[in-house]
Amino acid sequence: MSTTDQGRPELQKVIQEFVDSGFAGVQLRVHDERGEWVGSAGVRELGQSAKPPTNGHFRIGSTTKTFTATLVLQLVADGEIDLDTPVDDYLPEYGLDRRITVRMLLQHTSGVFNFTGEYYEDGTFAPGIPGLGKEWVVDNQFHTYQPEELVRLALSKPARFEPGTGWSYSNTNYVLARLLVEKVTGRAYAEEMKARILRPLGLSGTVVPDASPDIPEPHAHGYYRYQDADQWRTADTTRFNPSWISAAGDMISTTQDLHTFFSALNSGRLLPAPLLAEMRKPDPTMGYGLGVFVEDTDCGGTVLHHNGGFWGWAALMYSTPDGRKTLTASITTGEAELDMIAMSATFEKVKQELVKAVFCDEQPGSADETQPAQ
Repeated sequence: MSTTDQGRPELQKVIQEFVDSGFAGVQLRVHDERGEWVGSAGVRELGQSAKPPTNGHFRIGSTTKTFTATLVLQLVADGEIDLDTPVDDYLPEYGLDRRITVRMLLQHTSGVFNFTGEYYEDGTFAPGIPGLGKEWVVDNQFHTYQPEELVRLALSKPARFEPGTGWSYSNTNYVLARLLVEKVTGRAYAEEMKARILRPLGLSGTVVPDASPDIPEPHAHGYYRYQDADQWRTADTTRFNPSWISAAGDMISTTQDLHTFFSALNSGRLLPAPLLAEMRKPDPTMGYGLGVFVEDTDCGGTVLHHNGGFWGWAALMYSTPDGRKTLTASITTGEAELDMIAMSATFEKVKQELVKAVFCDEQPGSADETQPAQ
């Protein structure tokens, strides 16, 4: 039973901090030894007073990668894919470096160029498909991309490093994973996801949208601030064509469905124990396993997570290794005139307060609650 009206003022306080820092709205769901708590703060839509729905649909961005990785690992369990086989054996039409294995795709160690653009250590940026500012909002918000198109664009660019010699987050890896699923099963990625994960778990609020811009009701609205000449404008990014990110981040879900999925995954209901253990073996660089981050908390425990973000949207998905304690949330951006670096720093600060409040039972802001957001 939900306890939205009692017992957890520390959780309501920390989601209000997101709003006070400039975000438009938040919805949060926590499952732990005290039961289930759901709450929201801020507004559902700019200019309106209604709060975000606590059962609302939202775009989960790269949290999709955990679903995609789970799907691939289920096919590994069935003997249809081998983790350490060259991807080129399954997808020879792309001419991939034969050193790139399926495992490297899921762990971001393949070195393939990120089709949404690469940020390098020296501060330079190599653009990919149009996904920033006015160019995206005006010209590409409703453009349809084919997954093969995204992969071929990435493979036309220099690799970031030799396969298996580094770690770099690349959305291309997960579009290749989608194509791999479709090749070995002979079915569309969305259909395979529904058959293997969504329907068995009863995830009726989760959608694999492909190229559809629609989002089911109820939902909050997402917004993206961009510069047009010397003017700052705010675009409503509630509806857009998510084919530009494909299986690397296109899914829509709810906090309840994310809880159900991540709890089932971590409790061993979706993968056999040896493959779940493989999924949780973190790369030493960033603590990334196969579609999931593995992180030690400040209080001595471990959490598994994969968050996600779009222009206007962010999703949080955390769980203890046994799946018994979860945190799932959606955050939407508004019209705060903060640059990306400042907004990211603010988001990270408040997010860590929320994680500590849930997984370390700490009172958020107890040490520095009088400090302004940085």
